[in-house]
Amino acid sequence: MNTPAAALTFRDATEADVDALVALVESAYRGDSSRAGWTTEADILEGRRTDPEAVLAVIEAPASRLLAVERDGRVVACCQLEHRGDHAYFGMFAVSPALQGSGLGGAVMAEAERVARETWDATEMRMTVISVRGDLIAWYERRGYRRTGRTEPFPYGDERFGVPQRDDLEFEVLAKPLV
Repeated sequence: MNTPAAALTFRDATEADVDALVALVESAYRGDSSRAGWTTEADILEGRRTDPEAVLAVIEAPASRLLAVERDGRVVACCQLEHRGDHAYFGMFAVSPALQGSGLGGAVMAEAERVARETWDATEMRMTVISVRGDLIAWYERRGYRRTGRTEPFPYGDERFGVPQRDDLEFEVLAKPLV
């Protein structure tokens, strides 16, 4: 399979991207449209995954970058990078459901890791993944991320993170050295 990287443009998101980024994140994780890809959370969470205010807050945060990934002038992927001392946090990762499985996600992760190393001298990338998402955790493990044994509670009652459809959700912390 050919890598899509040559046809991609990586750039920092701007306020003008907010609506497209919200639509992208929602399409990758929530509702029926998310079922076209494999990253759907529709069976474990209902409601919104993000909103314009949350996306704009990431764009405007001083220790954060929201990378927008374009192909043919259209935003097809994104990810958040946040500088946290010696490491960077990776979040708000979304790939258009129609392009999942094409290698695009791996290309975005590689660029995010490069940016974290070069921008902040980060020695490690960390992320949180809903612990019941075994398929997604396995995907990250194939890219060098390891389970740390640490978990964080899921914010039950805070609908900004969605409406849980089960009572056993928590975040698992994954990490990868960036050396």
